[in-house]
Parts: sequence; structure tokens; C-alpha cells
Amino acid sequence: MSMARLGWRTDMFLIHCPYCDEHREEEEFHAAGEAHMPRPTDPDSMSDEAWGAWMNYRQNPRGTHRELWQHSAGCGKFFNVLRDTASYQIHGSYKSGEWLDLPEGVSESIAVKTARLAHEPTRKTVTGEGSC
Repeated sequence: MSMARLGWRTDMFLIHCPYCDEHREEEEFHAAGEAHMPRPTDPDSMSDEAWGAWMNYRQNPRGTHRELWQHSAGCGKFFNVLRDTASYQIHGSYKSGEWLDLPEGVSESIAVKTARLAHEPTRKTVTGEGSC
């Protein structure tokens, strides 16, 4: 029995790759987790538990969230997507090291606020003065 006959939605969403400047089906991409994760300043001083938590535990909020994606079947580059995890609506995509403001009327989730705060010190990356 097909998924469509079971009443499941089988439509794919289109993702815009900001490097290729094309909208492609989601099958061409690989989700790589939460975007704008600041690296620990001194990982050698972290306990194994703290390092493991940083490596493996990410937020997965319901609502607007910033995610890292890879265009694995295309250019292979990583970029960020601003997406609503409840409705699957994509509000935009942008290159790594850049920032995309929320569209009018879209509310910030805790994860978006955290990402914005984490990205503040690296806003210089757009001009090439820092690193992400």
C-alpha cells in the first residue's frame, strides 16, 4: 500500500542552495544539525561529559529554528536554513558565515535567540575579518 493511500503526505520541499543559487528537492541535501554552534574556547579543559554534551546534544525546538544543511548531491557546500520545524516552512537560506534576519511576522524561538547571540561575535565573517 502506498504512503499516499495511507493518507501520508509525500510531497518534498524545495531547498534553495545559496551557493548554486538554485531551488532543489530535499533529497539532494543532508541535514547537519543546529546552525551557529559556537565552539568551546578551551576544549582541552572540558570534562569528557561536557565535551560529549557539546558534541552530541542539540536543541530541537518546535517553531522557527536555524539549521545547518549540506548540498550533498550538488556543490557539497554547507549553508544555513531558517525553517519552521512544525510547519516545515522554509523562511530562507544563507551562506555559512552570514546572517539572515527573521521575516516580518515570524516569531523567534529560544533556539533562534541563542543562535543570534552565538553569531554576534562572528558577524565580521561577512566582511572576512573573522572566522565562524
